[in-house]
Amino acid sequence: MKDEGAPGILEQTRIRIREIAQKEQLLHVDVTVLAKPLTPEEAIGHPGRRDFPIIIGKERVLEAAIRGSKGHAYTDAPREFLGALDDVLNLGLSSNQNRAIYVATLNAVLNHLGMVDKTVHCRDEDPEECALEIAQVLSEKHGSTDVGLIGLNPAIAERLIDTFGPDHVRITDLSADNIGERRFGVEIWDGNKRTEELIDVSAVIVITGTTLVNGTFDHIMNRIRAQGKEYIVYGVTAAGVCHLSGLRRVCPKGRT
Repeated sequence: MKDEGAPGILEQTRIRIREIAQKEQLLHVDVTVLAKPLTPEEAIGHPGRRDFPIIIGKERVLEAAIRGSKGHAYTDAPREFLGALDDVLNLGLSSNQNRAIYVATLNAVLNHLGMVDKTVHCRDEDPEECALEIAQVLSEKHGSTDVGLIGLNPAIAERLIDTFGPDHVRITDLSADNIGERRFGVEIWDGNKRTEELIDVSAVIVITGTTLVNGTFDHIMNRIRAQGKEYIVYGVTAAGVCHLSGLRRVCPKGRT
């Protein structure tokens, strides 16, 4: 699910952030970036529900820290990284590991410069309140409609289904543990095979920011634009990319 041709969105943002870093004199000063995989408790606290991917061990949150400012990114391939900002901007972006380090670092840099907020994951009961707010916002803006959720977030999925009904919500995911299962009355489709179908049959698409890390975002957004569909990107992972690219993002309970 990757498109060839024009530079992808991460490459485009890398050009922008390098220009910003040069202007702010951050590239060649002693800037240290530490990206470490957080434990579930460090990342999300103790929410009441226990079915979030980070809690059941399928994903981790990387935390990049620059001069006291932090940025998070979800990934299924966490690794630690220590180096200068320029080192991060020179990473190849063909792997989930490097994309996660780059995205988390981008979030931390833009947060440090005061350009982006809500770059740190919400905690405890915040995810439930976030899901409710996202469903309410979509309902108020679009009324009764067909919604596609790309990336299974159980709290958001449940609230979307409660709000719009199981016949009006489609969900895709890449985890083999989820594909084919039914959640809240809706079957989880294979994201590698049916994401285009989900976009085609939905009026509004809700996209997890993790797609920026797993390499599927460009294809998804190209399809959405080709079909003229409404969309929203959710979560802390997408903070910096959405800001630099002018994409619509929602993250009601993200922290700074």
